[in-house]
Amino acid sequence: MTVTLSEPPARLRADLVTLDERFGPVARGDEYVERLYAGGRWLEGPVYSPAWRCLLFSDIPNDRMLRWDEVSGQVSVFRQPAGYTNGHTLDARGRLISCEQGNRRVTRTEADGSIAVLASHLDGARLNSPNDVVVRSDGSVWFTDPPYGITSNYEGHAAEQEIAGCHVYRVSPDGVLTVVADDFVRPNGLAFSLDESQLYVVDTPARHIRRFDVKDDGRLTGGDVFALCEAGMFDGIRLDATGRVWAATHEGVHCFDPDGTLIGKLLFPDVVSNLCFGGAKRNRLFVTATTSVYSWLLTTDGAPAPYDRRTLSAAS
Repeated sequence: MTVTLSEPPARLRADLVTLDERFGPVARGDEYVERLYAGGRWLEGPVYSPAWRCLLFSDIPNDRMLRWDEVSGQVSVFRQPAGYTNGHTLDARGRLISCEQGNRRVTRTEADGSIAVLASHLDGARLNSPNDVVVRSDGSVWFTDPPYGITSNYEGHAAEQEIAGCHVYRVSPDGVLTVVADDFVRPNGLAFSLDESQLYVVDTPARHIRRFDVKDDGRLTGGDVFALCEAGMFDGIRLDATGRVWAATHEGVHCFDPDGTLIGKLLFPDVVSNLCFGGAKRNRLFVTATTSVYSWLLTTDGAPAPYDRRTLSAAS
């Protein structure tokens, strides 16, 4: 049964901070942000589905996934219980990939609604609690695995950590799980560069974003610090169509030039957890912030998603 949780969207003035002239062309969109929903407990993992014209997102402590419909503006329960899902993404076929903190696994929702497990164990030991996930155009799935879902019953199920450390993982197209980075405190948000030759990964307690080079065989090298957080800690990250990095922080969304310079901010009244680009032109920024979901129409587009890249490759 679908439970409707909708309410009229509220408009708030866009609180923009320009730190560098390079932010100017980005910030010439709406002078307001819309609060689309305000009934969550701790919202996370937004992903926009162009096929369904909706935004899916997690309400982790309430163990549910919610769905905002772009056409009607209605918010409803998409899945409950949901395995205390956190981050989501779509693969090249538009299928939903989810990090289930409670079930300690990464899953894919098939076209018929069934759920396939992509990763749950490493050498017989259970994963900690997969947090955020991205898909490369070669079909590999990359995710982070901090212990937030097992440290208490708030975001999952309290349990012992079976794997020493918190790692970044890759699931190959044929289903093989490997550790690609093992020197993190608690890895969190992650995103590929436009050409997928680099991978940005947040280390939340370290308050920085690192940037790795991605080799053809899936190995990571490098890993220097790309940016430091000046407002609490980083969480989710996404890239726009020019390679700028947009990062969730405690005060809002920070925008970094590809050279690592912080060029601007979009401030919010709540702690921001994650973000994604969506809408018909991928120029609508969706933001999850504590109990609320916001959107802002801006003058840049989000980076192509895996299904966009597949379409572009087929056209060329």
